[in-house]
Amino acid sequence: MKIVLIRTNAPALQLVPPLGIGYISAYLNKHSVETVIIDGLRDNIDNETILGLALKEKPDAVGITCLTAAYNEVIDMAHLIKNNNIKCIIGGVHPSFIPFQTLKDSKADFVICGEGEKSFLQLLRNNFINDGIKGVYSIDNLKDERQKIDFSDPLEDLDEIPVPDWKKIMPYKYEGRPAGLIYKKTPIGYVMTSRGCASNCTFCASPGFYKRNVRFRSVENVIDEILELRDNYGIKEIKFIDDNLVLDKKRAMKLFDLMIENKINMPWGCTSGLRANNVDEEIVAKMKEAGCYNFNIGIESANPQILLNVNKQETIEQITNAINLADKYKIVCGGFFVFDLPGETKETMLESINYAKKSKLTLATFNILDILPGSKLWEDLDYKFDRNDLQYSYSQPRCLLGNLNKDDITKAQKKAFMAFYLRPKIIFKLLKFIKKEPVKYFFKRILKIV
Repeated sequence: MKIVLIRTNAPALQLVPPLGIGYISAYLNKHSVETVIIDGLRDNIDNETILGLALKEKPDAVGITCLTAAYNEVIDMAHLIKNNNIKCIIGGVHPSFIPFQTLKDSKADFVICGEGEKSFLQLLRNNFINDGIKGVYSIDNLKDERQKIDFSDPLEDLDEIPVPDWKKIMPYKYEGRPAGLIYKKTPIGYVMTSRGCASNCTFCASPGFYKRNVRFRSVENVIDEILELRDNYGIKEIKFIDDNLVLDKKRAMKLFDLMIENKINMPWGCTSGLRANNVDEEIVAKMKEAGCYNFNIGIESANPQILLNVNKQETIEQITNAINLADKYKIVCGGFFVFDLPGETKETMLESINYAKKSKLTLATFNILDILPGSKLWEDLDYKFDRNDLQYSYSQPRCLLGNLNKDDITKAQKKAFMAFYLRPKIIFKLLKFIKKEPVKYFFKRILKIV
């Protein structure tokens, strides 16, 4: 049996390997299923070109990964696949929470809700007959969007899953727009050391997707992957892209010690955003010793009440402490802010802007709240998904939660970026990291906002 796995070419600020379908591919290969990966984003090709490549493989089925921002491209891709009488399966965060609409819009045969390794394999072994496979749905199984959905059973031991299928992903081809937009060396290898999130922020879909169940790969397994990326694919820098790298301090210290003992000797960073309340001086000192040059912090807002409103479960004092520790050990620290969270006002947005400027942050991102399917905010607002409202994800207001209007929020975002980055000290700090492609895409985003 042969399966083609696809990521469509939806607009994206960053170009990062599709680890999700990389893991699916490796897991299916382990169980004797042949796979082909087509990454439309990396290759900058449209759906018609992707279709042509897929048809050449004569697959038994096509699997497409779907994030909310890529929904329209995925729907179009599914139509092309089905028009050629090929079975189509869609997976990912978005269809996990909106399976009925996804099936209705796409005409796909199945969606897989939750982590897909076990359920995808079972569906293939069943010769595409869904006789109650947990997490697998066709349009015949669903009445509407409010029907209760069961997610696939996840694999509890992540070491059972082979590392992403790097041979097919070809990590050395992902250059120009790295996660975090700064880097020291290329090519870059992206590593996920865990799945899940222990936090319960109301604006995020992770608590709903992973059910707050955090699972870790063994540190030995992670080291083996890093060595494979370095020795077999020429990777010269590592970016960890999960949120849990320092959640378990004992495990984190062991990982960093093994990086030192194994003479990894590569710069590395944490791009997705560590939780500040897990960062202490012992951790930061060991990260620096092991080669870390950058980590980011999910800040969201400098206003304590807003942090309470979104169940952030962190304090401004903890956030400031993490930023100051990064500065002390000469690690570039970035901060992620979100405007239009519940309780936002003109004054609280200004509070966040002033905090960013006064802090020792070197990087700052000011996004506008996107109400994501699967988040608690989505449920509380009984939000309706509009596939025609995806063009400006994270850069245009979708749902005004307070007394602000759209102009208030977009003006604040523009002011935040300009106020933070158009300062000599920030420009000087970033000079060593400035590369043509990331800067081009960064300013393209700024100009789009302006």
